[in-house]
Amino acid sequence: MKKILAIAVLLLAMASCGVGTYSVESGKSEQASVSFVAQKSYPVTVTIDGKAYEVKTAKLKDWRTDRRIKQTAQNTIKIEPGKHEIIVTSNGEEVLKETIFLSNNESRIIGL
Repeated sequence: MKKILAIAVLLLAMASCGVGTYSVESGKSEQASVSFVAQKSYPVTVTIDGKAYEVKTAKLKDWRTDRRIKQTAQNTIKIEPGKHEIIVTSNGEEVLKETIFLSNNESRIIGL
């Protein structure tokens, strides 16, 4: 009788130790960003998939691969992740035309 009771308690204990299912959500929106750097800071017109944005370039000396530039509304454009065609013009002259792919929460730095 003691063996049956011990086995029942052991089975009950093992059955109650289930892992369970959990859902985790980060709360971050699905956005990517693109910023522009050049030798000096100047205004440029950036056209992404036909939509134009007015931004200023960040100075190249303020950015290195081991140090992030300060992303502000003046030099960074937030867009949806995916494939995008980017055209950058300055003083009416096309400076850059490129197709890029951005992942979720990716920040891309483009040098001009």
